[in-house]
Amino acid sequence: MAWLKADLGMDKIRVLHCLETIGSGGVEQTRLSLVKCLDSSRYEQRIICTKAIGGLPELFQQEGCEIVEVGEFEKVFDFERYRRAAAAVKDFKPHIIHGAVFEGVNMAAIVGRRCSVPVIIGEETSDPQNRSWKGSLLYRFLVFFIHHMVAVSPAVERYLRNKIFVPKYKVTMVANGVAEKPAPASEEVVCLRKELGISDSDFVIGTVGRLFDEHKRVSDLLRAFEMLLEHSANAKLLIVGTGPDEDMLKTMAKNLGVLNRVIFAGYQVNTRIYYELMDVFCLPSAFEAFGLVLVEAMYAGVPIVATRTGGIPKVVVENETALLSPPFDPKVLSHNILKLYTSSELRDKFSVAGLARARREFSEDRYVSDIDTLYTRLLSERGLI
Repeated sequence: MAWLKADLGMDKIRVLHCLETIGSGGVEQTRLSLVKCLDSSRYEQRIICTKAIGGLPELFQQEGCEIVEVGEFEKVFDFERYRRAAAAVKDFKPHIIHGAVFEGVNMAAIVGRRCSVPVIIGEETSDPQNRSWKGSLLYRFLVFFIHHMVAVSPAVERYLRNKIFVPKYKVTMVANGVAEKPAPASEEVVCLRKELGISDSDFVIGTVGRLFDEHKRVSDLLRAFEMLLEHSANAKLLIVGTGPDEDMLKTMAKNLGVLNRVIFAGYQVNTRIYYELMDVFCLPSAFEAFGLVLVEAMYAGVPIVATRTGGIPKVVVENETALLSPPFDPKVLSHNILKLYTSSELRDKFSVAGLARARREFSEDRYVSDIDTLYTRLLSERGLI
């Protein structure tokens, strides 16, 4: 580790982020915030991932951040992936290795220790309430090799403390932050409405996310939408995203008799303009550690209907910025959407309060500052700065 101490006296702090897939998820968005906003005169950053797909990798490259793909793990202890990751670590010589998502934490823990990286950070970014006891046991093993854990919400912090038994001094809660993107030009919105067949009189319920139904439960939203149409003939459902369950959901919409009122918009690199089309945003997840799309919706001034699970109740404020329902309950979900459908006053109230909360609590600047402070503290504790 002598080279590490010597380098830090004159070089930038090198941070290696370990992720699973770089696609369109919230974890990748927060890493992009770090790459864009951490002081480039102080930090140099690189990413290891299993694979990089879609348009997001190009945004990292535009910021000068190299992405190293090591291939997908075929098993937990896939020694070829570890070998490739270790080669990337030895090439970059990071002072900090920061893993997120299970595979990322796995790489950071094993490869970070093997290569004697001074600061090893793991970040729990999922809501692990359904993780098996075997999964939790394996996670305890991995955390043993990690110097510090980051929790993205109080619910995740409780899991790390009470189920994984991480000592209090080894856990820091850092709520995610989201960049507030400028509103699109009205002409662009008009064109997109026309392209998607949305009229000015339509009431649009929207959702954004990966179509993996065990997690996101868009199937519950489809059932709720079917019930809603009994009271709102002008409603349309806008689904932005793709995933393994897209065909299943299209078939379900057809079987429910609502396919002609549902718009599957597919994967979109820039989702900001789609929020402009929505009168209500809905996140019906079964579990959710945080839910970055909730903050995106609040930035766009869209009132929210969501489920009362994981970190969601700490992101929104029930009855102030959102209406919440239990997971797996399309009837209550539909009832809450109908409340907003029938009250423009309530929608306006949630819109104003949501925007204020997003700017106050979940800004990109606050998030980056919190991570910068954490990096500095952990390096200082090890006598490296």
